[in-house]
Amino acid sequence: MKLTWILVADTTRARIFTADTPSSPLEEIEDLSHSKSRLHDREITSDLPGKIKSVGGGGHAYEQPTDPKKYEAEAFAHTIAQYLEDAHNANRFEQLLIVAGPTFLGLLRSNLPEQIKKTVRFELDKEITTLSAADIRQHLPQYLPNL
Repeated sequence: MKLTWILVADTTRARIFTADTPSSPLEEIEDLSHSKSRLHDREITSDLPGKIKSVGGGGHAYEQPTDPKKYEAEAFAHTIAQYLEDAHNANRFEQLLIVAGPTFLGLLRSNLPEQIKKTVRFELDKEITTLSAADIRQHLPQYLPNL
């Protein structure tokens, strides 16, 4: 069997598993976390100004150009993509299965380099990072791809 990695991710955590055979249980080999995604918007942006003065004496509340939560999710997706690229370049895996919620799966897709996209054999849009390895295995095909 080709060396297969299974990435199970959300905006705060990415777990990487492998399996010895196409039907064997999963073994967790890495657990990445992104604590900033767990913070409230006000905690992420606490150093921003509260008001902007306008010409003529009036003022209005400062609006952020991007949503802080979305920014942090994008940053974590980029970190995961970089990690996968480095691991692939080090020949640590040959094929990849990805499980992530629909929104975060889209962020991952947009951040993955072409060489990593070519290794993806299966995608599932579910948020299951908190489940045990055995429960995660139940969401995957009975026999993992071996292409």
